[in-house]
Amino acid sequence: MRLPGTRYQEHGWEQVRKLLGRCSVQAFRQFSAEQVLCPPGAQGTLLERYTEAVAAALRAADKTARAEAHGNSYGDSVSELALSLLFELQAQAGFWAALLAAIAAEHGRGGAFWHEAAADGILRKKFNDMYAGLRDKVDADNYSVSTGRPCSPNKIYTYRMLDTAYREVERLFAGWQQHQQQVGEILGRPLAGAPIEARQMKSIAGCKAEWIIRWSETLERYDGAPGPLHTRSKRFASLKNSPEKIAAMLAEIGDYEELSSNMDSADAWQGNGDSGAAALWLEDYWRVVGESEAAEHAGGAFADTPDRILPPTDDELAADTDTDTDADTDTDTADNADADDAALLVREQLVADGLSLPPRYLEQARLAQDGGSWTLRILSQDSLPIRLAVYHKLLGPDDATYPDEWLDPATGALPTLQQLAALDQISMPTLRKRRNEAIDRLHAAHDVSHNLNHNAGHDVSHQAAPRAEAQ
Repeated sequence: MRLPGTRYQEHGWEQVRKLLGRCSVQAFRQFSAEQVLCPPGAQGTLLERYTEAVAAALRAADKTARAEAHGNSYGDSVSELALSLLFELQAQAGFWAALLAAIAAEHGRGGAFWHEAAADGILRKKFNDMYAGLRDKVDADNYSVSTGRPCSPNKIYTYRMLDTAYREVERLFAGWQQHQQQVGEILGRPLAGAPIEARQMKSIAGCKAEWIIRWSETLERYDGAPGPLHTRSKRFASLKNSPEKIAAMLAEIGDYEELSSNMDSADAWQGNGDSGAAALWLEDYWRVVGESEAAEHAGGAFADTPDRILPPTDDELAADTDTDTDADTDTDTADNADADDAALLVREQLVADGLSLPPRYLEQARLAQDGGSWTLRILSQDSLPIRLAVYHKLLGPDDATYPDEWLDPATGALPTLQQLAALDQISMPTLRKRRNEAIDRLHAAHDVSHNLNHNAGHDVSHQAAPRAEAQ
């Protein structure tokens, strides 16, 4: 979702939230109960220590896949957005005071729970709630400054909900064949074929308010939980009866998204694209011409030598023909290889993006492999998705030794088998078949290695080799 002045968008917020939560839990363990349960006058000192500790943890994680992922459509990374929100806490100390009050209440029930690993989830949720409220406050203030119109954190939260609802409606329309009955209820008519609305709705501006209301109404029947407009919460209770208000908010999001996306190409307007490269080439051209003329005027080696074009000999012609033929062949082969590699990367990025993975997921995951590992040598003929499926089977989806580049940032675990099959562009049965064949080869190679090393007292479990590569 794009709105004037806002920076935090749903597709990146999940990663910002997780990064801040992990670093906050890590930092908070340093504090004693006496420090955390301090009087209001000392809360500012604790906030400063917390900010320093979390900032250090964020910088230490700066090169991980999660931190480097895109946090919004303006080019900010997850790490940059997390650090920015952390520093906003200094200016919005009320959120910090509310957090400490919630932690103090929890302490009354179970002591200094933040020192216990089993309570990480409780502490992380408290930080997540604080930062979600702070995010909406910051975006609301910036929206007001940018537009000159008042805006509350609750209104920003409503914009986010409507944007998420639109994405869900868009997803259902795209898969109307699998969700035919639900899509029919959203549109208010039975479907006899592909709904024309699925092609007409090019952006959130083309989404109708009644579709959002009906979508929310259908969720309890199809997903088992009431939609955001039909819960018992009073936050959106009045909105389901105000389609004109929903329509105005959808239109505002759509209008600004169209305006801001047009500006995404501003670099090209300013000469930073192909025109910039052409300007640099022209500079080099005139520099070379100028140096050549200066050398000639200074009496250089070619100053007095008349230009002569001599006819080539027969041997030179024959040699040139052979050389040109070989060079053309080599160039064509190299060009074709480069073109194939580029096309493959584009296909991989499109597939990964369609699976909600980072577009360069496969490229970065390959670079994270240990090229000298025993497992990779045995499975060198298998694709990367097949090897990841092997690890998924042998070690589980979220082993602590996996490189960050192998993980789905949304889950912190390996991609699902369905995602891996799609990445390899094969069916699930084929993926399982190839995965099992690869595991059989690992077992066979392990047995050979075990027999060779048995007399020396060495042994390696079936899982040790994959784990060694992951480390």
